[in-house]
Amino acid sequence: MTTTASSYTRPSWVKMNFQAIIGRSLPRVIGAYREPSWIFMETIMPILAIAAYVYIYKAMEAPPQYIGYVIIGGAMTAYWMNVLWSMAAQFYWEKEMGNLELYMMAPISRMSILGGMALGGMFNTSVRAVTTVVVGMFIFNIAFKLDDPLMFGLIFGLTLFALYGMGMMFASLYLLWGREAINLSNLMTDPIYLVSGFYFPVKYLGVLIGAAASIIPITLGLDAMRQLLFPGFGDGFLPVWVEMATLVVLCFVFFVLAKYMLDYMEMLGRRDGRLTMRWQ
Repeated sequence: MTTTASSYTRPSWVKMNFQAIIGRSLPRVIGAYREPSWIFMETIMPILAIAAYVYIYKAMEAPPQYIGYVIIGGAMTAYWMNVLWSMAAQFYWEKEMGNLELYMMAPISRMSILGGMALGGMFNTSVRAVTTVVVGMFIFNIAFKLDDPLMFGLIFGLTLFALYGMGMMFASLYLLWGREAINLSNLMTDPIYLVSGFYFPVKYLGVLIGAAASIIPITLGLDAMRQLLFPGFGDGFLPVWVEMATLVVLCFVFFVLAKYMLDYMEMLGRRDGRLTMRWQ
Protein backbone atom coordinates (compact mmCIF):
# COMPACT_ATOMS: atom_id res chain seq x y z
CA MET A 1 0.00 0.00 0.00
CA THR A 2 1.29 3.45 -0.92
CA THR A 3 1.37 5.96 1.91
CA THR A 4 -0.16 9.29 0.90
CA ALA A 5 0.52 12.69 2.43
CA SER A 6 -2.98 12.79 3.89
CA SER A 7 -2.39 9.56 5.83
CA TYR A 8 0.90 10.73 7.34
CA THR A 9 0.79 11.17 11.11
CA ARG A 10 3.38 13.51 12.56
CA PRO A 11 5.31 11.98 15.46
CA SER A 12 4.79 13.47 18.87
CA TRP A 13 7.12 16.21 20.10
CA VAL A 14 8.60 13.84 22.69
CA LYS A 15 9.29 11.16 20.08
CA MET A 16 10.93 13.64 17.69
CA ASN A 17 13.23 14.92 20.42
CA PHE A 18 14.10 11.38 21.48
CA GLN A 19 14.96 10.52 17.88
CA ALA A 20 17.08 13.68 17.67
CA ILE A 21 19.06 12.63 20.75
CA ILE A 22 19.71 9.17 19.33
CA GLY A 23 20.45 10.58 15.89
CA ARG A 24 23.09 12.99 17.18
CA SER A 25 24.69 10.54 19.62
CA LEU A 26 25.25 7.62 17.22
CA PRO A 27 27.61 9.47 14.84
CA ARG A 28 29.90 10.30 17.75
CA VAL A 29 29.89 6.75 19.04
CA ILE A 30 30.46 5.14 15.64
CA GLY A 31 32.54 7.82 13.94
CA ALA A 32 35.16 8.05 16.68
CA TYR A 33 36.36 4.53 15.93
CA ARG A 34 36.85 5.15 12.23
CA GLU A 35 40.06 7.00 12.99
CA PRO A 36 42.29 4.68 15.08
CA SER A 37 44.92 7.40 15.58
CA TRP A 38 42.41 9.39 17.65
CA ILE A 39 41.96 6.43 20.00
CA PHE A 40 45.72 6.25 20.51
CA MET A 41 46.12 9.98 21.04
CA GLU A 42 43.24 10.23 23.50
CA THR A 43 43.98 7.12 25.57
CA ILE A 44 47.74 6.57 25.58
CA MET A 45 49.07 10.13 25.31
CA PRO A 46 47.31 11.38 28.51
CA ILE A 47 49.30 8.77 30.43
CA LEU A 48 52.45 10.79 29.67
CA ALA A 49 51.05 13.88 31.39
CA ILE A 50 49.95 11.76 34.34
CA ALA A 51 53.40 10.16 34.55
CA ALA A 52 55.06 13.56 34.84
CA TYR A 53 53.05 14.45 37.95
CA VAL A 54 53.42 10.94 39.38
CA TYR A 55 57.22 11.11 39.23
CA ILE A 56 57.18 14.57 40.78
CA TYR A 57 55.22 13.22 43.74
CA LYS A 58 57.54 10.23 43.97
CA ALA A 59 60.58 12.52 43.99
CA MET A 60 58.97 14.50 46.82
CA GLU A 61 58.20 11.23 48.66
CA ALA A 62 54.54 12.24 48.84
CA PRO A 63 51.92 9.79 50.14
CA PRO A 64 50.90 7.18 47.53
CA GLN A 65 47.35 8.51 47.63
CA TYR A 66 48.56 11.52 45.67
CA ILE A 67 49.47 9.24 42.78
CA GLY A 68 45.89 7.99 42.81
CA TYR A 69 44.72 11.61 42.85
CA VAL A 70 46.73 12.24 39.68
CA ILE A 71 45.34 9.18 37.91
CA ILE A 72 41.72 10.12 38.65
CA GLY A 73 42.36 13.75 37.76
CA GLY A 74 44.05 12.79 34.51
CA ALA A 75 41.09 10.63 33.55
CA MET A 76 38.63 13.45 34.28
CA THR A 77 40.52 15.88 32.05
CA ALA A 78 39.07 13.96 29.11
CA TYR A 79 35.57 15.08 30.12
CA TRP A 80 36.59 18.71 30.48
CA MET A 81 38.23 18.72 27.06
CA ASN A 82 35.16 17.04 25.57
CA VAL A 83 32.91 19.72 27.05
CA LEU A 84 35.11 22.56 25.77
CA TRP A 85 35.73 21.31 22.24
CA SER A 86 32.84 18.96 21.48
CA MET A 87 30.03 20.76 23.31
CA ALA A 88 30.72 24.43 23.96
CA ALA A 89 32.18 25.19 20.53
CA GLN A 90 29.90 22.79 18.64
CA PHE A 91 27.28 25.25 17.37
CA TYR A 92 30.02 27.61 16.23
CA TRP A 93 31.60 24.82 14.19
CA GLU A 94 28.20 23.76 12.84
CA LYS A 95 27.68 27.36 11.76
CA GLU A 96 31.01 27.36 9.94
CA MET A 97 30.10 24.11 8.16
CA GLY A 98 26.63 25.33 7.19
CA ASN A 99 24.64 22.90 9.34
CA LEU A 100 23.26 25.39 11.84
CA GLU A 101 20.41 26.41 9.53
CA LEU A 102 19.13 22.83 9.59
CA TYR A 103 19.21 22.73 13.38
CA MET A 104 17.36 26.02 13.64
CA MET A 105 14.62 24.90 11.23
CA ALA A 106 14.11 21.47 12.81
CA PRO A 107 10.86 21.22 14.84
CA ILE A 108 12.71 20.04 17.95
CA SER A 109 14.39 21.52 20.97
CA ARG A 110 17.97 22.64 20.47
CA MET A 111 18.73 20.97 23.81
CA SER A 112 17.91 17.62 22.19
CA ILE A 113 20.62 18.19 19.62
CA LEU A 114 23.17 19.12 22.25
CA GLY A 115 21.91 16.32 24.50
CA GLY A 116 22.62 13.78 21.77
CA MET A 117 26.07 15.23 21.25
CA ALA A 118 26.66 15.06 25.00
CA LEU A 119 25.47 11.45 25.20
CA GLY A 120 27.69 10.30 22.36
CA GLY A 121 30.66 12.27 23.60
CA MET A 122 30.12 10.99 27.14
CA PHE A 123 30.28 7.40 25.95
CA ASN A 124 33.49 7.88 23.98
CA THR A 125 35.11 9.90 26.73
CA SER A 126 34.16 7.32 29.36
CA VAL A 127 35.90 4.59 27.37
CA ARG A 128 39.03 6.69 27.23
CA ALA A 129 38.82 7.71 30.89
CA VAL A 130 38.41 4.10 32.07
CA THR A 131 41.36 3.08 29.91
CA THR A 132 43.48 5.82 31.46
CA VAL A 133 42.58 4.71 35.00
CA VAL A 134 43.21 1.02 34.31
CA VAL A 135 46.54 1.63 32.59
CA GLY A 136 47.56 4.09 35.31
CA MET A 137 46.71 1.61 38.06
CA PHE A 138 48.68 -1.11 36.31
CA ILE A 139 51.76 1.00 35.60
CA PHE A 140 51.98 2.79 38.94
CA ASN A 141 50.63 -0.03 41.13
CA ILE A 142 47.87 1.98 42.83
CA ALA A 143 44.81 0.34 44.37
CA PHE A 144 41.58 2.18 45.10
CA LYS A 145 39.33 1.37 48.03
CA LEU A 146 35.69 1.93 47.14
CA ASP A 147 33.43 1.22 50.10
CA ASP A 148 30.33 2.93 48.71
CA PRO A 149 30.04 2.32 44.94
CA LEU A 150 26.45 3.62 44.87
CA MET A 151 27.50 7.00 46.25
CA PHE A 152 30.46 7.08 43.89
CA GLY A 153 28.22 6.38 40.89
CA LEU A 154 25.79 9.08 42.01
CA ILE A 155 28.55 11.66 42.42
CA PHE A 156 30.02 10.73 39.04
CA GLY A 157 26.64 10.98 37.32
CA LEU A 158 25.83 14.34 38.90
CA THR A 159 29.24 15.65 37.91
CA LEU A 160 28.77 14.72 34.27
CA PHE A 161 25.19 15.98 34.23
CA ALA A 162 26.21 19.39 35.60
CA LEU A 163 29.35 19.54 33.47
CA TYR A 164 27.53 18.90 30.21
CA GLY A 165 24.83 21.34 31.31
CA MET A 166 27.59 23.93 31.51
CA GLY A 167 28.68 22.85 28.03
CA MET A 168 25.16 23.43 26.68
CA MET A 169 25.13 26.91 28.17
CA PHE A 170 28.53 27.70 26.67
CA ALA A 171 27.34 26.46 23.25
CA SER A 172 25.06 29.48 22.90
CA LEU A 173 27.63 31.91 24.27
CA TYR A 174 30.32 30.62 21.94
CA LEU A 175 27.99 30.96 18.98
CA LEU A 176 27.17 34.55 19.86
CA TRP A 177 30.84 35.42 20.42
CA GLY A 178 31.81 34.02 17.02
CA ARG A 179 35.47 33.44 16.26
CA GLU A 180 36.48 34.16 19.84
CA ALA A 181 35.07 30.72 20.75
CA ILE A 182 38.27 28.91 19.82
CA ASN A 183 40.44 31.43 21.65
CA LEU A 184 38.22 31.14 24.71
CA SER A 185 38.51 27.36 24.72
CA ASN A 186 42.28 27.61 24.56
CA LEU A 187 42.26 30.21 27.32
CA MET A 188 40.11 28.11 29.66
CA THR A 189 41.97 24.82 29.30
CA ASP A 190 45.00 25.15 31.56
CA PRO A 191 43.57 27.58 34.17
CA ILE A 192 40.77 25.12 34.86
CA TYR A 193 43.34 22.36 35.29
CA LEU A 194 44.85 24.49 38.05
CA VAL A 195 41.87 25.83 39.97
CA SER A 196 39.87 22.58 39.73
CA GLY A 197 42.69 20.55 41.30
CA PHE A 198 43.08 17.97 38.56
CA TYR A 199 46.50 16.92 39.82
CA PHE A 200 46.39 17.89 43.50
CA PRO A 201 43.82 18.39 46.30
CA VAL A 202 41.89 21.60 45.67
CA LYS A 203 41.85 22.42 49.42
CA TYR A 204 45.45 23.64 49.16
CA LEU A 205 44.35 26.54 46.97
CA GLY A 206 42.59 28.03 49.97
CA VAL A 207 38.95 28.49 50.86
CA LEU A 208 38.27 31.50 48.64
CA ILE A 209 39.80 30.08 45.46
CA GLY A 210 38.33 26.66 46.17
CA ALA A 211 34.87 28.16 46.65
CA ALA A 212 35.17 30.18 43.44
CA ALA A 213 36.38 27.10 41.53
CA SER A 214 33.38 25.15 42.80
CA ILE A 215 31.22 26.83 40.18
CA ILE A 216 32.89 24.37 37.80
CA PRO A 217 31.17 21.03 38.54
CA ILE A 218 34.28 18.93 37.98
CA THR A 219 35.98 20.62 40.96
CA LEU A 220 33.57 19.28 43.55
CA GLY A 221 32.90 16.05 41.70
CA LEU A 222 36.58 15.20 41.49
CA ASP A 223 37.15 16.06 45.15
CA ALA A 224 34.20 13.93 46.28
CA MET A 225 35.25 10.94 44.17
CA ARG A 226 38.77 11.10 45.59
CA GLN A 227 37.40 11.11 49.13
CA LEU A 228 35.35 8.03 48.33
CA LEU A 229 38.28 6.23 46.70
CA PHE A 230 40.70 7.12 49.53
CA PRO A 231 38.55 7.20 52.68
CA GLY A 232 40.18 8.64 55.76
CA PHE A 233 43.05 10.32 53.93
CA GLY A 234 41.81 13.75 55.04
CA ASP A 235 42.54 15.93 52.02
CA GLY A 236 38.94 16.66 51.06
CA PHE A 237 37.79 20.22 50.46
CA LEU A 238 34.23 19.76 51.78
CA PRO A 239 32.24 16.82 53.18
CA VAL A 240 31.00 14.51 50.44
CA TRP A 241 27.33 15.16 51.19
CA VAL A 242 27.85 18.92 50.88
CA GLU A 243 29.59 18.50 47.56
CA MET A 244 26.82 16.19 46.32
CA ALA A 245 24.13 18.71 47.31
CA THR A 246 26.05 21.48 45.56
CA LEU A 247 26.30 19.37 42.41
CA VAL A 248 22.51 18.91 42.44
CA VAL A 249 22.11 22.69 42.58
CA LEU A 250 24.62 23.16 39.77
CA CYS A 251 22.76 20.63 37.60
CA PHE A 252 19.57 22.66 37.97
CA VAL A 253 21.25 26.05 37.50
CA PHE A 254 23.23 25.13 34.39
CA PHE A 255 20.34 23.43 32.62
CA VAL A 256 18.03 26.37 33.32
CA LEU A 257 20.69 28.78 32.04
CA ALA A 258 21.28 26.54 29.02
CA LYS A 259 17.57 26.57 28.17
CA TYR A 260 17.43 30.36 28.55
CA MET A 261 20.53 30.93 26.41
CA LEU A 262 19.40 28.54 23.68
CA ASP A 263 15.99 30.22 23.54
CA TYR A 264 17.69 33.61 23.35
CA MET A 265 19.94 32.39 20.55
CA GLU A 266 16.92 31.07 18.64
CA MET A 267 15.08 34.37 19.17
CA LEU A 268 18.01 36.28 17.67
CA GLY A 269 18.03 33.99 14.67
CA ARG A 270 14.34 34.46 14.01
CA ARG A 271 14.26 38.19 14.75
CA ASP A 272 17.39 39.37 12.98
CA GLY A 273 17.88 36.58 10.46
CA ARG A 274 21.66 36.81 10.81
CA LEU A 275 22.64 34.20 13.39
CA THR A 276 23.64 31.64 10.78
CA MET A 277 25.52 34.05 8.51
CA ARG A 278 29.17 33.07 8.48
CA TRP A 279 30.58 36.58 8.28
CA GLN A 280 28.99 37.63 11.59
